[in-house]
Amino acid sequence: MSRGLRTVLLLAWRVVPRLPEPAARALFGVVADAAWWRRGRGVRQLEANLARVRPGADAAELRRRSRAGMRSYLRYWCDAFAMSGWSRERLVAAVRFEGAERLRAALDAGRGAVVFLGHCGNWDHLGAWAATELRPVTTVAERLEPAELYDAFVAYRTSLGIRVLPHVGGGGSGELLRALRDGGLVPLVADRDLTGRGIDVLLFGEPARVASGPASLALASGAPLFTVTCHVERAAGVPRWRLAHTLVAAVHEVPVPDAAAVGGRAGQVRAMTQACVDHLARDIAEHPSDWHMLQRVFTADLARP
Repeated sequence: MSRGLRTVLLLAWRVVPRLPEPAARALFGVVADAAWWRRGRGVRQLEANLARVRPGADAAELRRRSRAGMRSYLRYWCDAFAMSGWSRERLVAAVRFEGAERLRAALDAGRGAVVFLGHCGNWDHLGAWAATELRPVTTVAERLEPAELYDAFVAYRTSLGIRVLPHVGGGGSGELLRALRDGGLVPLVADRDLTGRGIDVLLFGEPARVASGPASLALASGAPLFTVTCHVERAAGVPRWRLAHTLVAAVHEVPVPDAAAVGGRAGQVRAMTQACVDHLARDIAEHPSDWHMLQRVFTADLARP
């Protein structure tokens, strides 16, 4: 994340909550289009990732999809800056969570639950919904610089009912295991490896590197593992000028394979992580514009200087 973008984000956190919502959404639409027209590194990587999702797409289609993707990505940021001021009723009503009863049943069993998430839709909104409707939520987040920006992220997520641990130096897996033992929910955004110790999977038929944390944590704790996919739909029956949308989430159970059949614990982690990625890929294929992956995730890209 560039220094200029960090400055913009800090400024937006102060300004956007004071703007009328239509004005804020229009502003972020302009910012999205400006970033798309500049065709910086993030937009070029987004198009490279989308080319894997739509291998038959020509350059014009990839440009259309990357523009829609940038608008979706900036809509996420617009909501992030405004969501702490939303009422509980609005926060819950704007989500359609398909299969939530599976998560609720697992949590009621008392072992907690681990969720594999992608950079799709609005994962913060999902966490806020879960903290309101299900159980306490504990997650980890990349420690950003400057510290003021990271502190703003933590304060924002805390206001939504989400407990945030730093990716480095925050107690790590021990704190997450304690949260699970207490019957909590631990969602982890894992479709990109931040540690350098990730796991190789096939994503859209091509080698990619993702985080192994969700599967490893589920096996270590005995908590069940789920994938939750997420995309955005226009809200039904709402005038188009209001730009209202509904977050659509779906729960997918990830079974634990027999260790002997897959080569022990490492094989279990690999098989479960691949299953999570397969669920995620199916939703991304249907809703590619809501996959906010402006970074390298495919092995061929990671190998480039």
